[in-house]
Amino acid sequence: MTQGGAAVTERLCGWLRRAGVGFARACLVAVTGLAAPAVWALAVALGIRWGAGDPWSWLAPLLMVNIGTYALSRPVSRVVRHLVARWTGTVIPAGYREAGPVTRMPDGRWWNGFGYELTRRDALLDQRRRVRARDPANARDLRFTLILACTAGPVAAVPGAAVAAAALGFARPEPFAPLLGALGLAVALASAPYAWRLLAPVAGRFLGPSAAMALEGRVAELTVHRADATATQAAEVRRIERDLHDGAQARLVGVGLSVATARKLMETDPDRARAAMRDAQEQASASLAELRTLVRGINPPVLTERGLADAVRALALDVPLEVEVTAGPGPRLEPPLESALYFGVAELLANAVKHARAGRVRITLARTGTLAVAEVVDDGGGGATEREGGGLAGLRRRLAVFDGTLEISSPPGGPTRVGMAVPCA
Repeated sequence: MTQGGAAVTERLCGWLRRAGVGFARACLVAVTGLAAPAVWALAVALGIRWGAGDPWSWLAPLLMVNIGTYALSRPVSRVVRHLVARWTGTVIPAGYREAGPVTRMPDGRWWNGFGYELTRRDALLDQRRRVRARDPANARDLRFTLILACTAGPVAAVPGAAVAAAALGFARPEPFAPLLGALGLAVALASAPYAWRLLAPVAGRFLGPSAAMALEGRVAELTVHRADATATQAAEVRRIERDLHDGAQARLVGVGLSVATARKLMETDPDRARAAMRDAQEQASASLAELRTLVRGINPPVLTERGLADAVRALALDVPLEVEVTAGPGPRLEPPLESALYFGVAELLANAVKHARAGRVRITLARTGTLAVAEVVDDGGGGATEREGGGLAGLRRRLAVFDGTLEISSPPGGPTRVGMAVPCA
């Protein structure tokens, strides 16, 4: 075969591959986009069957059209977002309203932001139903479903319809039938690589959240973060109060008792008085050590004085693992951001010790553009998952207060890689 013939063959094979991929994608878009029209056609068929001259018989098909279209709107929109992201790399934000936290009240009932329920399950179900019913994204999804049914859906159905026409043409005995089959096959091959491409611009134009929806979603998100931060702060205050009450306060009471005993025994039994004073001195030293530990847990002095990198290095010295810390150059972050990343690294190191059975941990601190990034990688067994109420979920919520993100990669067998990123000026 000559070089020119090989090039033609290669181009033809490439075209056939693109046509095959495009045909599969067009079929997916057609099924998704024409799901609502299929419900409409079924409703019309049932109306004609049940009609028999009675106009009231069309009430049930009309309800079927409305309910069916509304029920399909959100699944269709979710499928379209997934397809566009997978095929083109364009991520279209969902913009759905997020549910707030469900809180247990002192009387045992559960508050979900709308009302009180006896059990947490009932509170979550009622909250999910109310949030879904009041979500302004419902109207957007419904509008997009109707637009998709009139634009990208019918266009994507062209290759499939052409293949059906080709099969019908080759199967018919009429003299002109093979010509019809060849024409259908040509239309299918020519349109398959392009028929699905209308989906991306239509979805980008009509499926993304509007400015008002994005603002409302942002306000709701910040409300949830504020409630979570308030609950976390209250829990931290209770922890500090408990540590002071059970630790330093009890020891200081013991110091006072020892000093009082020494004063009474000073004249009559000097040896016991000196022993009581030594005991008071030991308890005072222990109380001071506990207070220093508590203060370091609230705001480590090395973090305030020397910054995030040195604070993480100091933290790594107390971990019974081989820890490597790498920090890139750059100015110091704002104190709240440094604190959030520091305690995030501390929690990830604790997880590596307790759960991952790791032997070595690598910590990387860097600045990438307008983001401060901290990555913790351990060589443990992997399998780390984010579950509701767990440490990773709490870490994600704490970072979200600063518009930060948490990325977790922990396949079975390891390694576990967790990345934290927060915006910074």
